[in-house]
Amino acid sequence: MAGDKARRSPRFYLACVGVGLAAGLLSGLFGVGGGTVIVPLLVLLLGFDQRLAAGTSLAAIVPTASVGVISYAVTGSVAWIPAIILAVGAVIGAQIGSWLLAKIPQNALRWGFVGFLVVVVVMLFIVVPSRDAVLELTWLTGPGLGGLGLFTGVMAGLLGVGGGVIVVPALMFLFGTSDLIAKGTSLLMMIPTALSGTIGNVRRRNVDLLAAVVVGLAACTTTALGAWIATLLNPMVANILFAAFLTFIAAQMAWRAIAVHRTRRAAAREPRAAQGRR
Repeated sequence: MAGDKARRSPRFYLACVGVGLAAGLLSGLFGVGGGTVIVPLLVLLLGFDQRLAAGTSLAAIVPTASVGVISYAVTGSVAWIPAIILAVGAVIGAQIGSWLLAKIPQNALRWGFVGFLVVVVVMLFIVVPSRDAVLELTWLTGPGLGGLGLFTGVMAGLLGVGGGVIVVPALMFLFGTSDLIAKGTSLLMMIPTALSGTIGNVRRRNVDLLAAVVVGLAACTTTALGAWIATLLNPMVANILFAAFLTFIAAQMAWRAIAVHRTRRAAAREPRAAQGRR
């Protein structure tokens, strides 16, 4: 507790505000929660451990995504019922992902997800969504959305990745949705998912509530700006920017996988070196 109080310096608040401003802008611009920015920055700038950073990020996403939804809803770029179907699937999937966490090698998953992101980046240069395209709910798309939400939740539970990274490109490529509707729907889907995860994290004391409030409030001030910029961008330019963002995430994931592999190799060499000295 003393360590927590020592952290509450002007630098702590400035760092939280800076993280929130960056996360909010990206959240509104790309339809993502911002966790891919919040988590590494909290670890780097404030020394949070990975679990506390992830829990704090999830709590900060709730107000951020709410402002983003309102911003996209003003222009009619939110598919409400599909978002609910996605959210239900994601909540269930997150529980499955958490259960599978101890059963599947994490590094294999990370490299698989990096491969998935590379495919998405390539597709962003091939498929440019029409701004007039809508997300129609049919007997075929309904179960498809449920399956997408389930897959998104499982990946979130396994890797801690935000749903927008998967949902936005999937809605554009698989369901033919415009990029704006994909982003607005993705943000709405995140709200119940983030709320559910935050309740669990608060119970496990995996959330720095003060940091979450400061980051979340700061993010709210730039989320609407990001959403407004998204409406001004040409769909192809929006795809290029999103591809750059996904490349950053893929590089981050690959670096983490390589770091874990090197740590394991070093740990495996130590017993052998000790035996050699004997």
